Amino acid sequence: MQTGLIKINTNESPFSPTPAVQRAIRDAVNSDLRLYPDPNAFLLRQAISQAHGVNIDEVFVGNGSDEVLGHAISALMDHGAPVLLPDITYGFYQIWCALYGIDFKLIPLNADFDIETDDYRQAAGGIIIANPNAPTGRFLSVQQITGLLELHPGRVLIVDEAYGDFCDQSAVQLIQHFPNLLVTRTFSKSRALAGMRIGYALGQKPLIEGLERVKGCFTPYPVDRLAQIAGAAAIADPNYREQIDAIVSERIRLSDTLLALGFDVVPSSANFILTRHPKLPGIDLYNALRRRDILVRHFSTPRLQTYIRITVGTTAQMGQLAKTLTDLLF
Repeated sequence: MQTGLIKINTNESPFSPTPAVQRAIRDAVNSDLRLYPDPNAFLLRQAISQAHGVNIDEVFVGNGSDEVLGHAISALMDHGAPVLLPDITYGFYQIWCALYGIDFKLIPLNADFDIETDDYRQAAGGIIIANPNAPTGRFLSVQQITGLLELHPGRVLIVDEAYGDFCDQSAVQLIQHFPNLLVTRTFSKSRALAGMRIGYALGQKPLIEGLERVKGCFTPYPVDRLAQIAGAAAIADPNYREQIDAIVSERIRLSDTLLALGFDVVPSSANFILTRHPKLPGIDLYNALRRRDILVRHFSTPRLQTYIRITVGTTAQMGQLAKTLTDLLF
């Protein structure tokens, strides 16, 4: 990676893992690394279960949430009807469906990039939503998710909460009431451990058993020893709340700054902002920032091509971004 870049294009945390997590990793660099990791990831699953108030047999872990989602789509989506996906969402859902030969149908978001739950009142082999959604940052309430679950009681709803720590509601509280709900999460965003590749799913025991069977058949590789230890330390560490709160505060400041510069800003509940400016097409803005060593994300799809997505960074990074945008526009 070129030095001097402001890298705000992949939604990583701008902060380092907390000192407690770094100590746990250093302490684990010992002779035990010669041994294979625990295939059941007991300590990690136990820490996750305690953090979320679920039973340990309601926790599945994998090598990143993409792997977890792949297993979930393979194991739990019904081939008898298309899987329903928002037309603007995380692109890997379509990739996994195509890989496993599972039909899917795209349901358009409304003009404000929100999910209209009534649009999902149709035949479904399952539903997958990111909440908050990526790359829009928009959010469905627990009440709206409940409505989706009740629409299709015989089909699984996967709620991908990769950015769930940056908003104030989670679908995890619904797991005990709905056997068709699976919630997936990651350590890559709010826990500053993207380099460790740790993901997990929460759901009632039959769903978790389905994931375990698929994993055992196709990719029986456990989460590695260091990642298990790092994840257990991270999810138990209350100091991450300070980092999360700092990112949310910076997100609010960034939104205000962009609005003051004349940008249209999609209200976000994640650690990024989707935005556009009437004077500069999205690709031109992306390229102009790239020439000034600032990396943001641009999408070529028709509904998003006028936008860029900005990951919320440190106060210093956001200050440099604001200065650069001001110089470009005025």
